[in-house]
Amino acid sequence: MKRLGGSVLINLALAAGGLLTLTPLLWMLSASLMPAGEANSLPPPLLPSRLELGNYAALFSRLSLARNLLNSVAISLAVTLSSVLINSMAGYAFAKLRFRGREPVFRLLLTALLIPAQVGMLPLFLLLKGMGLVNSYAGVMIPGLAGVFGIFLVRQYVAALPDELLDAARVDGAGEWRIFRLIVLPIIRPILVTLAVFSFLGCWNDFLWPLIILSDSGKYTLPVALAGLSGEHVQDTELMMAGSVVTILPVLLVFLFLQRAYLRGILAGSVKG
Repeated sequence: MKRLGGSVLINLALAAGGLLTLTPLLWMLSASLMPAGEANSLPPPLLPSRLELGNYAALFSRLSLARNLLNSVAISLAVTLSSVLINSMAGYAFAKLRFRGREPVFRLLLTALLIPAQVGMLPLFLLLKGMGLVNSYAGVMIPGLAGVFGIFLVRQYVAALPDELLDAARVDGAGEWRIFRLIVLPIIRPILVTLAVFSFLGCWNDFLWPLIILSDSGKYTLPVALAGLSGEHVQDTELMMAGSVVTILPVLLVFLFLQRAYLRGILAGSVKG
Protein backbone atom coordinates (compact mmCIF):
# COMPACT_ATOMS: atom_id res chain seq x y z
CA MET A 1 0.00 0.00 0.00
CA LYS A 2 2.84 2.39 0.82
CA ARG A 3 4.43 1.74 -2.56
CA LEU A 4 1.07 2.29 -4.30
CA GLY A 5 0.45 5.50 -2.37
CA GLY A 6 3.92 6.78 -3.24
CA SER A 7 3.39 5.99 -6.91
CA VAL A 8 0.06 7.86 -6.92
CA LEU A 9 1.65 10.91 -5.28
CA ILE A 10 4.49 10.92 -7.80
CA ASN A 11 2.07 10.68 -10.72
CA LEU A 12 -0.07 13.48 -9.29
CA ALA A 13 3.02 15.67 -8.85
CA LEU A 14 4.11 14.95 -12.43
CA ALA A 15 0.63 15.72 -13.74
CA ALA A 16 0.54 18.99 -11.80
CA GLY A 17 3.98 19.92 -13.13
CA GLY A 18 2.93 19.09 -16.68
CA LEU A 19 -0.25 21.16 -16.34
CA LEU A 20 1.74 24.07 -14.91
CA THR A 21 4.16 23.87 -17.85
CA LEU A 22 1.34 23.75 -20.42
CA THR A 23 -0.68 26.60 -18.89
CA PRO A 24 1.20 29.44 -20.71
CA LEU A 25 0.97 27.56 -24.02
CA LEU A 26 -2.75 26.89 -23.59
CA TRP A 27 -3.41 30.54 -22.72
CA MET A 28 -1.38 31.62 -25.75
CA LEU A 29 -3.66 29.50 -27.94
CA SER A 30 -6.75 30.84 -26.18
CA ALA A 31 -5.59 34.47 -26.48
CA SER A 32 -4.92 34.04 -30.19
CA LEU A 33 -8.63 33.29 -30.66
CA MET A 34 -9.89 36.29 -28.65
CA PRO A 35 -11.38 39.45 -30.15
CA ALA A 36 -9.09 42.48 -30.28
CA GLY A 37 -8.33 43.95 -26.85
CA GLU A 38 -9.88 41.16 -24.80
CA ALA A 39 -6.55 39.64 -23.72
CA ASN A 40 -5.45 43.01 -22.25
CA SER A 41 -8.33 43.23 -19.80
CA LEU A 42 -7.71 42.72 -16.06
CA PRO A 43 -7.85 40.02 -14.97
CA PRO A 44 -7.12 38.41 -18.35
CA PRO A 45 -9.79 35.87 -19.31
CA LEU A 46 -8.85 32.23 -19.61
CA LEU A 47 -11.18 31.56 -22.55
CA PRO A 48 -12.30 33.79 -25.43
CA SER A 49 -15.80 35.23 -25.27
CA ARG A 50 -16.13 34.21 -28.92
CA LEU A 51 -13.77 32.56 -31.36
CA GLU A 52 -12.01 35.07 -33.60
CA LEU A 53 -9.95 33.66 -36.47
CA GLY A 54 -9.25 37.09 -37.91
CA ASN A 55 -5.98 37.32 -36.01
CA TYR A 56 -4.54 34.46 -38.08
CA ALA A 57 -5.90 35.94 -41.30
CA ALA A 58 -4.30 39.29 -40.45
CA LEU A 59 -0.87 37.69 -40.10
CA PHE A 60 -0.83 36.67 -43.74
CA SER A 61 -2.96 39.40 -45.31
CA ARG A 62 -2.24 42.62 -43.41
CA LEU A 63 1.25 41.76 -42.08
CA SER A 64 2.39 39.52 -44.99
CA LEU A 65 4.13 36.88 -42.89
CA ALA A 66 3.59 34.18 -45.52
CA ARG A 67 6.96 34.98 -47.13
CA ASN A 68 8.72 34.75 -43.76
CA LEU A 69 6.99 31.45 -43.02
CA LEU A 70 8.16 30.02 -46.35
CA ASN A 71 11.69 31.29 -45.62
CA SER A 72 11.74 29.43 -42.31
CA VAL A 73 10.36 26.24 -43.85
CA ALA A 74 12.82 26.23 -46.78
CA ILE A 75 15.87 27.12 -44.67
CA SER A 76 15.03 24.65 -41.89
CA LEU A 77 14.43 21.77 -44.30
CA ALA A 78 17.60 22.50 -46.28
CA VAL A 79 19.72 22.76 -43.13
CA THR A 80 18.18 19.59 -41.67
CA LEU A 81 18.82 17.46 -44.77
CA SER A 82 22.35 18.82 -45.23
CA SER A 83 23.16 18.44 -41.54
CA VAL A 84 22.00 14.83 -41.42
CA LEU A 85 24.05 13.95 -44.53
CA ILE A 86 27.26 15.78 -43.57
CA ASN A 87 27.22 14.85 -39.88
CA SER A 88 26.46 11.19 -40.62
CA MET A 89 29.35 10.95 -43.08
CA ALA A 90 31.74 12.67 -40.68
CA GLY A 91 30.56 10.55 -37.75
CA TYR A 92 31.06 7.37 -39.77
CA ALA A 93 34.54 8.47 -40.81
CA PHE A 94 35.61 9.22 -37.23
CA ALA A 95 34.14 5.94 -35.98
CA LYS A 96 35.21 3.39 -38.60
CA LEU A 97 37.76 4.82 -41.03
CA ARG A 98 41.43 4.76 -40.12
CA PHE A 99 43.35 7.87 -41.11
CA ARG A 100 46.25 9.80 -39.69
CA GLY A 101 45.34 12.19 -36.91
CA ARG A 102 41.82 10.84 -36.46
CA GLU A 103 41.75 10.89 -32.66
CA PRO A 104 43.56 14.25 -32.18
CA VAL A 105 41.25 15.91 -34.70
CA PHE A 106 38.18 14.45 -33.02
CA ARG A 107 39.35 15.59 -29.58
CA LEU A 108 40.01 19.04 -31.01
CA LEU A 109 36.47 19.14 -32.38
CA LEU A 110 35.07 18.18 -28.99
CA THR A 111 36.76 21.19 -27.39
CA ALA A 112 34.61 23.37 -29.63
CA LEU A 113 31.60 22.26 -27.56
CA LEU A 114 33.04 24.27 -24.67
CA ILE A 115 32.98 27.52 -26.67
CA PRO A 116 29.65 29.41 -26.67
CA ALA A 117 28.20 29.84 -30.15
CA GLN A 118 27.93 33.60 -29.63
CA VAL A 119 31.73 33.87 -29.38
CA GLY A 120 32.18 32.65 -32.95
CA MET A 121 29.49 34.82 -34.51
CA LEU A 122 31.68 37.85 -35.14
CA PRO A 123 34.52 36.01 -36.96
CA LEU A 124 31.92 33.95 -38.84
CA PHE A 125 30.10 37.11 -39.89
CA LEU A 126 33.36 38.69 -41.11
CA LEU A 127 34.24 35.50 -43.01
CA LEU A 128 30.86 35.38 -44.74
CA LYS A 129 31.08 39.10 -45.45
CA GLY A 130 34.37 38.51 -47.25
CA MET A 131 32.66 35.77 -49.28
CA GLY A 132 29.76 38.05 -50.18
CA LEU A 133 27.18 35.92 -48.37
CA VAL A 134 25.80 38.55 -45.99
CA ASN A 135 22.04 39.09 -46.41
CA SER A 136 21.64 35.78 -48.25
CA TYR A 137 19.90 32.51 -47.53
CA ALA A 138 23.24 30.69 -47.86
CA GLY A 139 24.69 32.89 -45.13
CA VAL A 140 21.87 31.85 -42.81
CA MET A 141 22.29 28.14 -43.56
CA ILE A 142 26.07 27.67 -43.52
CA PRO A 143 26.55 27.59 -39.71
CA GLY A 144 23.97 24.81 -39.37
CA LEU A 145 25.23 22.51 -42.13
CA ALA A 146 27.58 20.65 -39.79
CA GLY A 147 27.96 20.64 -36.03
CA VAL A 148 30.30 19.05 -33.52
CA PHE A 149 27.38 17.72 -31.48
CA GLY A 150 25.88 16.00 -34.53
CA ILE A 151 29.22 14.43 -35.47
CA PHE A 152 29.70 13.23 -31.90
CA LEU A 153 26.17 11.82 -31.73
CA VAL A 154 26.55 9.77 -34.92
CA ARG A 155 30.13 8.75 -34.15
CA GLN A 156 29.18 7.26 -30.76
CA TYR A 157 26.34 5.30 -32.35
CA VAL A 158 28.34 4.03 -35.33
CA ALA A 159 31.26 3.04 -33.10
CA ALA A 160 29.06 0.33 -31.57
CA LEU A 161 28.52 -1.38 -34.95
CA PRO A 162 30.61 -4.58 -35.32
CA ASP A 163 33.69 -4.15 -37.51
CA GLU A 164 33.17 -7.67 -38.86
CA LEU A 165 30.00 -6.55 -40.64
CA LEU A 166 31.82 -3.79 -42.51
CA ASP A 167 34.91 -5.92 -43.16
CA ALA A 168 32.75 -8.61 -44.74
CA ALA A 169 31.31 -6.05 -47.14
CA ARG A 170 34.82 -4.83 -48.00
CA VAL A 171 35.91 -8.40 -48.73
CA ASP A 172 32.98 -8.70 -51.13
CA GLY A 173 34.32 -5.69 -53.00
CA ALA A 174 32.03 -2.95 -51.67
CA GLY A 175 33.51 0.54 -51.49
CA GLU A 176 33.22 2.81 -48.50
CA TRP A 177 30.44 4.90 -50.03
CA ARG A 178 28.39 1.79 -50.84
CA ILE A 179 28.96 0.42 -47.33
CA PHE A 180 27.89 3.70 -45.82
CA ARG A 181 24.83 4.03 -48.04
CA LEU A 182 23.53 0.44 -48.03
CA ILE A 183 24.66 -0.90 -44.65
CA VAL A 184 25.39 1.89 -42.20
CA LEU A 185 22.58 4.33 -42.98
CA PRO A 186 19.70 1.82 -42.55
CA ILE A 187 21.15 0.63 -39.22
CA ILE A 188 21.65 4.10 -37.75
CA ARG A 189 18.26 5.45 -38.87
CA PRO A 190 17.00 6.05 -35.28
CA ILE A 191 19.92 8.30 -34.43
CA LEU A 192 19.56 10.11 -37.76
CA VAL A 193 15.94 10.89 -36.92
CA THR A 194 17.08 12.21 -33.54
CA LEU A 195 19.70 14.36 -35.26
CA ALA A 196 17.13 15.61 -37.78
CA VAL A 197 14.77 16.67 -34.99
CA PHE A 198 17.57 18.51 -33.17
CA SER A 199 18.67 20.22 -36.39
CA PHE A 200 15.17 21.26 -37.45
CA LEU A 201 14.25 22.60 -34.01
CA GLY A 202 17.54 24.48 -33.68
CA CYS A 203 17.29 26.07 -37.12
CA TRP A 204 13.60 26.92 -36.88
CA ASN A 205 13.94 28.56 -33.45
CA ASP A 206 17.20 30.35 -34.21
CA PHE A 207 16.75 34.07 -33.78
CA LEU A 208 20.13 35.69 -33.20
CA TRP A 209 22.07 34.50 -36.26
CA PRO A 210 19.38 35.35 -38.88
CA LEU A 211 18.97 38.72 -37.17
CA ILE A 212 22.73 39.39 -37.56
CA ILE A 213 23.26 38.09 -41.09
CA LEU A 214 20.06 39.37 -42.76
CA SER A 215 19.16 42.98 -43.46
CA ASP A 216 16.34 42.54 -45.99
CA SER A 217 13.00 42.06 -44.24
CA GLY A 218 11.80 39.97 -47.17
CA LYS A 219 14.42 37.36 -46.30
CA TYR A 220 13.70 37.28 -42.55
CA THR A 221 12.80 34.00 -40.93
CA LEU A 222 9.55 33.81 -38.98
CA PRO A 223 10.98 34.41 -35.46
CA VAL A 224 12.88 37.50 -36.64
CA ALA A 225 9.87 38.88 -38.51
CA LEU A 226 7.60 38.27 -35.53
CA ALA A 227 10.03 40.01 -33.17
CA GLY A 228 10.14 42.98 -35.53
CA LEU A 229 6.35 43.22 -35.46
CA SER A 230 6.16 43.08 -31.66
CA GLY A 231 7.41 46.65 -31.33
CA GLU A 232 4.97 48.05 -33.86
CA HIS A 233 2.02 45.98 -32.61
CA VAL A 234 2.94 45.72 -28.93
CA GLN A 235 -0.69 46.37 -27.87
CA ASP A 236 -2.08 43.76 -30.28
CA THR A 237 -1.68 40.90 -27.82
CA GLU A 238 -4.09 38.63 -29.67
CA LEU A 239 -2.24 39.19 -32.95
CA MET A 240 1.14 38.46 -31.37
CA MET A 241 -0.22 35.31 -29.71
CA ALA A 242 -1.50 34.14 -33.10
CA GLY A 243 1.98 34.71 -34.52
CA SER A 244 3.49 32.72 -31.66
CA VAL A 245 1.12 29.82 -32.34
CA VAL A 246 2.08 29.83 -36.02
CA THR A 247 5.75 29.81 -35.01
CA ILE A 248 5.40 26.93 -32.54
CA LEU A 249 2.96 24.72 -34.48
CA PRO A 250 5.40 23.38 -37.16
CA VAL A 251 8.04 22.26 -34.65
CA LEU A 252 5.37 20.71 -32.45
CA LEU A 253 4.00 18.73 -35.40
CA VAL A 254 7.51 17.62 -36.41
CA PHE A 255 8.22 16.37 -32.91
CA LEU A 256 4.89 14.56 -32.56
CA PHE A 257 5.30 12.93 -35.99
CA LEU A 258 8.85 11.73 -35.25
CA GLN A 259 8.43 11.22 -31.50
CA ARG A 260 8.62 7.42 -31.52
CA ALA A 261 11.76 7.25 -33.68
CA TYR A 262 13.29 10.18 -31.76
CA LEU A 263 12.87 8.46 -28.39
CA ARG A 264 14.14 5.18 -29.82
CA GLY A 265 17.29 6.96 -31.02
CA ILE A 266 17.83 8.64 -27.64
CA LEU A 267 17.40 5.36 -25.74
CA ALA A 268 19.58 3.42 -28.16
CA GLY A 269 22.26 6.08 -27.93
CA SER A 270 22.24 5.89 -24.13
CA VAL A 271 22.71 2.12 -24.27
CA LYS A 272 25.33 2.08 -27.01
CA GLY A 273 27.21 5.21 -25.94
